Amino acid sequence: MTATTTTAEAVRGSDFAGLCRQVRAADLLERRGRHYVLRISATVLALVLTCTAFVVLGESWYQLGVAAVLGVVFTQLAFLGHDGGHQQICRSRRANDLIGIVIGDLLVGLSFGWWLDKHNRHHANPNHEEHDPDIGESVLAFTTAHIAARTGGVYRLIARYQAWLFFPMLCFEGLQLHVAGVQSLIRGKQRRYRRTEAILMSVHLLGYLAAVLLVLSPAKALAFVAVHQAIFGIYMGCSFAPNHKGMAVIAPGERLDFLRRQVLTSRNVRGGWFTDLLLGGLNYQIEHHLFPNMPRPNLRHAQRMVHQYCQEHSISYTETSLIGSYKAALGYLHQLGAPLRRAGTG
Repeated sequence: MTATTTTAEAVRGSDFAGLCRQVRAADLLERRGRHYVLRISATVLALVLTCTAFVVLGESWYQLGVAAVLGVVFTQLAFLGHDGGHQQICRSRRANDLIGIVIGDLLVGLSFGWWLDKHNRHHANPNHEEHDPDIGESVLAFTTAHIAARTGGVYRLIARYQAWLFFPMLCFEGLQLHVAGVQSLIRGKQRRYRRTEAILMSVHLLGYLAAVLLVLSPAKALAFVAVHQAIFGIYMGCSFAPNHKGMAVIAPGERLDFLRRQVLTSRNVRGGWFTDLLLGGLNYQIEHHLFPNMPRPNLRHAQRMVHQYCQEHSISYTETSLIGSYKAALGYLHQLGAPLRRAGTG
């Protein structure tokens, strides 16, 4: 699927300004300090209780259940780091960065600076073939150009059946995020907070491994880490996959105004409070991309306003169920791999 431009470019330039005025008039960009104090406290308490259960349970295969719960808690913490990175929590940038670094580097073990740089580039150009790092070259192919570049070997084989392999491969997503962050720090690609991040990530890694090896036998420790990281990777991947996969892809040289660039490439997921909790507010992907610094609890209030505004300006606004979003994403990946499957049987 490829985004298409229309006429009336001069009129387009003012479209987002009109929506922005409505959002500001409704005070939806105001910080929600009390909400975040409660949310951060509840999530950290969940982490403390999970770690306590790990220590109390001791040498037992039941620890694999604790590992699964810990994977869920880590993802909820990562959602809070995401909010801090978008300056949603506090008024000052330094305070938001501090929250993001403590949560990301110390508690979860992910480089906040590396993730923030990558994520900001994604927000600036979602689903753009040349500029969005989230659809750049990877094990999976997200564009027809990537499919055409698969000339042989295991990557070509994976691309053929990537829709079937998508969820199993998410088991390794958490590990990949950890490794990419460490590599970024070692290579010096980020300068801001580099020393602080290196120290906090080292404390996390050493503390994590020490705790696992002191409480569990080597075999159980390995199984614990495998389950924990697999659940973390699957949960993270399942939270981000519905957002853009299968939506409009902006080709090189193609230009869209900000409003259409964000709306046409994003997909919302319907649901109530549980979906909001489960997906960390990412189910309001359209509103989040239009207003990245809007506090998470305000996104649902902006949703009806944005939807109506898009209807008034004849802009396609995509919203589906959670299952429907996965069907759309997997269907898109399956369709991309079709030429390779046909070539393989020819």
